[in-house]
Amino acid sequence: MFIGRERELKKLNELYSGDKFECVIIYGRRRVGKTTLIQEFIKDKKSIYFLSLETRERINLENLSRGILSVAIENVNNPPSFANFADAFAMVGDLAANERIILVIDEYPYLANSVQGISSIIQAQIDMRLKNTKLLMILCGSSMSFMENQVLGYQSPLYGRRTAQFKIQPFTFFESLRFYQNYNPYDNAVIYGITGGIPQYLARIDDKKTLRENIINNFFEPSSYLYEEPSNLLKQELREPQTYNEIITAIATGSSRLNEISTKIGLNTAVCSKYLASLISLGIVKKERPVLDEKSKRTIYRLEDNMFRFWYRFVPTNASLINSGAGAKAYENIEQHIPHYMGEVFEEICKQYMWRENIAERLPFYFREAGRWWGANPIKKSEQEIDIIAYDDTRAVFCECKWWNEPVAKNILNNLIEKSMIFGYREKYYFIFSKSGYMEDFLQSVEHTKNARQNIRLIDFKNMLN
Repeated sequence: MFIGRERELKKLNELYSGDKFECVIIYGRRRVGKTTLIQEFIKDKKSIYFLSLETRERINLENLSRGILSVAIENVNNPPSFANFADAFAMVGDLAANERIILVIDEYPYLANSVQGISSIIQAQIDMRLKNTKLLMILCGSSMSFMENQVLGYQSPLYGRRTAQFKIQPFTFFESLRFYQNYNPYDNAVIYGITGGIPQYLARIDDKKTLRENIINNFFEPSSYLYEEPSNLLKQELREPQTYNEIITAIATGSSRLNEISTKIGLNTAVCSKYLASLISLGIVKKERPVLDEKSKRTIYRLEDNMFRFWYRFVPTNASLINSGAGAKAYENIEQHIPHYMGEVFEEICKQYMWRENIAERLPFYFREAGRWWGANPIKKSEQEIDIIAYDDTRAVFCECKWWNEPVAKNILNNLIEKSMIFGYREKYYFIFSKSGYMEDFLQSVEHTKNARQNIRLIDFKNMLN
């Protein structure tokens, strides 16, 4: 069953409805659903789908030839192969001269590694022939650094030939809710927190089973798909996976600054930063600076991929139990730590909520940017953090996000107001997000505070889903 991606499908169909040449670039990290999106788009259209392989040029040419000739010549069991790729693309141009046809080249980086100068070949064919046809060409790839630099980048032969591009992102928490019918909001949040909104991981969760059963079956069984997934992805994408493994482990277990990470794994900071750059390009790690302070040196590194974050936080420390078949015992070891783990996930969900409400114009003002802030408080002379600040030039919303098992007390709002005094915005608003509601005296004080309805919002998690 195909879920989501309505916006991308709508745009692709708009491009298809025209009668001019289109070159569409689709890219994103592995498992994010690029191929599924493409297959859904082309399912009722005349198309040639070619999956590039990590193999020799001749085999890729034979496979592409087979796809083209199966459209050009009906009822041919063993179509011949073209002499070269230029001839193959010339035939595609002939087929699309008067008819809308889609050509998909999936995993394009594999083809580029297999065929020297393939981007230049395609560029020449576009300029000489294809641009005057009704072809819709899709180049798709999972290597984000390759697609951004070697396809979309200024130095690429294909630069300027693309007519649209789609960077396919993981589903948000709110989009991921559509995968399940039988979970309550809290279990849905944890599922999002361990899959990161990656469609292929979401699809492996069985909502007829409990959260406990799904975690054991997918992470704490040696034969399970997700048990080997991080290792397989690193081996697939990177050389020296052991070093990357150590860096991810360091971040997952609390190291966030470059010097902390480099010290923990025994590398100098210059070398470590290069490894981090590779992990960032894969969408596994993200580099953050405090919002409102773009030049800040308070840079930190966090795991962008929640599945990696969950796996590296809980699987290695329980590996002996897992491999001895005691997955249930491993779950007992981690169960009490899940609420703390979910704190960072809840911040992400609240930020997604803020953007959703912003786009729907249901906030006090339309903010321009939102993110975490941390730094020195000159009033308190201490280091402090604010979970989310959403702002424009003169106004800001300050947010605190609490994934606690008990109701939030009034002091959380008081502390947030105090921290907001650092910033000189003309209008200030305060949102307190809570998993478990609010203390009764807190609710009453907000209800009776002058203008509270205008500048203070208490947002219960279960109400965020409405």
